Formats: sequence, C-alpha cells, structure tokens
Amino acid sequence: MNTSGSLYELQKLLDQFIAKRDWQKYHRPKNLAMSVAIEAAELMEHFQWCDKEPDEFSQEEKEQIGEEMADVLHYLLRLASVMDIDLYQASKKKIAKNEQRFPVRKAQSIKKSGC
Repeated sequence: MNTSGSLYELQKLLDQFIAKRDWQKYHRPKNLAMSVAIEAAELMEHFQWCDKEPDEFSQEEKEQIGEEMADVLHYLLRLASVMDIDLYQASKKKIAKNEQRFPVRKAQSIKKSGC
C-alpha cells in the first residue's frame, strides 16, 4: 500500500480541481453532505448480498470499490474545505474521544461476552 502524500495535499488538489471548473457555487454544505451519503450507498452496493473475504475480491472489483471510496473521501474533503474544518485534527480528536468512551478493558469485555 502506498502511503505517500497527505490528507491536506489531497484536499488542496481537489480544491484546485473544483476552482478550475468554477464548481464552488454548487458545493453547499447540504449538497456535499448528501453527496457523501449517495456515494457511500454506491460503495455499499459492492458488498450487498456478498460475504466475501478481502482476498476473494478480484482486482477489478477492488478498483471499483476504491473508486467509490475515493468519491466518498472527495466529498468529505470538499465539505471540510467549505466548512473550514481541519479534518485531520477533527479525526484525531474523535479518536481521543473514543479512547475515553471505549477503554481497552471495556472493549475486551464486550468482545468476550459477544455483545
């Protein structure tokens, strides 16, 4: 897996792509949030009625899934730009919040009980 680049670089690249096409006028928070949901539904279609393990998907299927995942990410990044939210920092804060909400000992006890 290639991990080069950053979330910020990707966001700026996407912002430039949008600006060159003068699409900012269409990128209102409601529209972008709805687009995230729509693209997430398209991603889910690849898994509907499917119980495959990750290694059972063909390369073509993985590419199609990757494209849908990219669509979801792109709309999230655009929404972050429009709302002036640092998505990287918001994500770090959410992880820290979940660390408190779901301490390891609690998570392990849930796993053991099956609930």
